[in-house]
Amino acid sequence: MDAARNVSGVVSAAGDSVLNRSIMQLLEHVDYRLITGGEDLEAIYRLRYKSYLRSGMCGPIASGMFEDCWDNLPNSYRFGVYCYGELVSTLRFHYISSEHPHSPSVDAYPEILVSRLARGETFIDGTRFASDPDGAPSPGVLPFLTLRLAMVASCYFGQNSVLTPVKIEHSNFYSRYFNAVQRTEAKVFPGVLVPIALFEIPAGENMHRTLERFPFFRSTPTEQRLMFGNPAINRLTPLSIVPTAKYYRDAA
Repeated sequence: MDAARNVSGVVSAAGDSVLNRSIMQLLEHVDYRLITGGEDLEAIYRLRYKSYLRSGMCGPIASGMFEDCWDNLPNSYRFGVYCYGELVSTLRFHYISSEHPHSPSVDAYPEILVSRLARGETFIDGTRFASDPDGAPSPGVLPFLTLRLAMVASCYFGQNSVLTPVKIEHSNFYSRYFNAVQRTEAKVFPGVLVPIALFEIPAGENMHRTLERFPFFRSTPTEQRLMFGNPAINRLTPLSIVPTAKYYRDAA
């Protein structure tokens, strides 16, 4: 939800080609971990808390960790993004359908989503974005490294669209790079202290154009299956996944 911080100044000064080269080089040092328990799970909860407390999205929590009632749903996937072996950001997804209709956005915006789920539409709901700007390898790259997860998920699930609840002041980032469309006014969102609006990123041709424009978002079917082919819960150890954007042509 907080992905746009520190991006605009960097990206506005660089063209897409410079951005593509920069992110592709960084992916050589990145791995994504599908996290279900243990110290890695505590680490992403602590990162959430650190990020949200700093931005005013939450108040003090005695445990120093931020978790919620949606974390352990059967359609939930929690990821840590590691650069040079260090945790730098985290993002959570829910794949929502009529079979698994529960997620933060469905609970926050039922007037928008419940009827669409009943008609058979499916969505990826991306929430609990958090990052450590002090650990970023360079300014402005963490949103792209982290939101690449959403593109991998979209290629795997083939849903109608991606839902992203965000602060209004960060909406330009999602509109510019993902053609996100605002669906609601800003309102109280479960678990955070600031108003959040629901934005929707259409799939289909829109996703195809985004992948063409930003090749670092591409992924092989193998990477997609490793991330999402098994339930995120009931795994005993975290699963580390290496980005495959550079192998996309060979795999295709």
